[in-house]
Amino acid sequence: MPGTVLLLAASPVGKGCLVDAASVLPVLAAVPPAVLAGADTANVVELADPLEPQAVLTRLRAAAAAPGPLTVFVTGQLQLDRRQRLPHLALARTTPATVRYTAFPWHWFREELRLRAPGATTLVLDLHADAETWEHLRTAPLDCGRNNAVYGRVAPPPGRRAVAVPTYMKAVATILRSGHRPPLEQLHQQAWGRLAGAGEAGGIVLATHTPVAGDPHASITAAVQSGRHAEADALAARWQHAAVQTHGPASDEALHWAEVRADLAMFAGDAERSCRTWLAVAGTRLAAGQAPDAPAVEAAVDRAHHQWGKIRDKARARELGPALAELRGRVPGRREGALGHVQRQLRQLQTQE
Repeated sequence: MPGTVLLLAASPVGKGCLVDAASVLPVLAAVPPAVLAGADTANVVELADPLEPQAVLTRLRAAAAAPGPLTVFVTGQLQLDRRQRLPHLALARTTPATVRYTAFPWHWFREELRLRAPGATTLVLDLHADAETWEHLRTAPLDCGRNNAVYGRVAPPPGRRAVAVPTYMKAVATILRSGHRPPLEQLHQQAWGRLAGAGEAGGIVLATHTPVAGDPHASITAAVQSGRHAEADALAARWQHAAVQTHGPASDEALHWAEVRADLAMFAGDAERSCRTWLAVAGTRLAAGQAPDAPAVEAAVDRAHHQWGKIRDKARARELGPALAELRGRVPGRREGALGHVQRQLRQLQTQE
């Protein structure tokens, strides 16, 4: 099965730049794709200094949907948004005042990769943090998802007016250019050893091993990849029922399984069921007191909106439109004009047979 590689290097243009992220891409691009992926063959997608978070999300979502092993190489800088103080990967247009709208929320990595089977996804990271984010990460570790192996480092901010070099990622790429990809833990140790030898081994070390396959997510993913969508949903439904009985319908455990079932409906091509489920998840989270701009609430409404646009049955779309518009009024999300888009589409639908 071919592997997939996503190479993402991003940093702001101008004086806000902490690291010359894109400088690592020529070195990584010189590595044979199969070596980057640790597979016999591989597809490589490169994103160099992307401008829009939605463009990154589209590429990440496509990579996450690929059935084979996925390796995501990320080089760049982390900043906190002023509203929620959540880590974001800064993009080309990002400034401290516009992080929420111009940077890529780090939790989107976790959200998009969460349905992949344990052992199928690896993140290799070379990140620099500004002073505020560096202090934040000392007490709130970067969350990359429980099913993913993570290797790399987060470096503190460079000196005043200095632009750092992604030395960890360059060390990884140099090792891989030999044409051999050692086991990832060994690759990480070799790269870290090179940094230590050069006196550059400061920062937060990221080395999280992949959990062993055996939880229900692995079975569900296998069923989806084999086209057994009803079987996958039935398995998730059992886990959801158990979570509701044990922890309650608004618990993190129950909502997790509801979100899994919403994604499974999407994979099965049932946009209506997916939309309904995401609307229910968003409503439950809001009723439980979660803020309209909480990441999980925004994600649920955004996904309901996306799936609503894919419903082919106009009567069903008309039925769900008002509920989505009401939610959009409370949860505008990060994309300007989202509520107006729903209202315009709903008016169009109401004039059609």
